[in-house]
Amino acid sequence: MSQTPDELSAEHGATAEAGRADADDKAATPARKRPKPGERRLQILQTLASMLEQPGAERITTAALAARIGVSEAALYRHFASKAQMFEGLIEFIESSVQGLWNQLVERDPDGRLPTGQAAAVLLQFGERNPGMTRVLVGDALVFEHERLQARVNLFIDRIEAQLRQGLRLDADVRGSMTPSVDAAMQASTLMSFCLGRLQRYARSGFKRLPTEHLDASLRILLG
Repeated sequence: MSQTPDELSAEHGATAEAGRADADDKAATPARKRPKPGERRLQILQTLASMLEQPGAERITTAALAARIGVSEAALYRHFASKAQMFEGLIEFIESSVQGLWNQLVERDPDGRLPTGQAAAVLLQFGERNPGMTRVLVGDALVFEHERLQARVNLFIDRIEAQLRQGLRLDADVRGSMTPSVDAAMQASTLMSFCLGRLQRYARSGFKRLPTEHLDASLRILLG
């Protein structure tokens, strides 16, 4: 059936109005922002750490990680060559954070030494505030991951124990110990075992048994 000029004009007007409405809707919908360089990488690490905070969490797959973020697995691999590299990013954060906090203790100490009791407290407080990182530090989250990750964590633990040992040796010298190196080595080993044990208990308890529980009294017993 043919249309009259008036009908054609009315139809054209309705179509134009619909087009303007579509344009207004698109303008009202904010464009999805693309992450700035480095933002997506940080988001991946933050999400991985968050997933590790779930008590009893099993091995985290890249598929689950990508789903949590809302991206494809391919998008993850544009920022990290492997899941092992993602865990290395978390280990780097632990290393830089703990070392940075310990450096602040040294800077505030009148003699420029690392106060061992405060250093142990800082390590335990860091773990308490970062449950997912604690599972990495004590190795729970690395059981099914690449062996180089646990090796790197072990090196970090050895490094911070060496710093504790150095500070304790200076304390032993001040006390006039006849065997300051031996005393410091035993004390540092005991203190490090205490810290790791507290962090391990924290992770195994579903983050209920806080590592700083009765901390001052415990450190007085350990350090005398």
